[in-house]
Amino acid sequence: QVQLVESGGGLVQVGGSLRLSCGVSGRTLGSGAMGWFRQAPGKERVFVASIGWSGGTSYADSVKGRFTISRDNAKNTVYLQMNSLKPEDTAVYYCAAKDSGSPTYRYWGQGTQVTVSS
Repeated sequence: QVQLVESGGGLVQVGGSLRLSCGVSGRTLGSGAMGWFRQAPGKERVFVASIGWSGGTSYADSVKGRFTISRDNAKNTVYLQMNSLKPEDTAVYYCAAKDSGSPTYRYWGQGTQVTVSS
């Protein structure tokens, strides 16, 4: 059974940094693409960043240049380094995983809260 567990969320001031972690169990990290999504209060869940099996990355325009997604295959963990945080980055952040070759995210974590105070 595939399980994703996020950690690293918290309260940070504007301009600060946080690093989110997503521990993966039940499969190897390279089996499919991994992604981060976020959901702000009263809004839909939206894409933040992804990393493919070959290491290629993609970012939402709103976080380009500020967020970096990476992975450590030895630790079976995906990270989201978030710098220059803004109040609009406040949301619950979710880690997600695809099966190899699949276009959709099948597995989701429980989410971790990030709050940016001004």
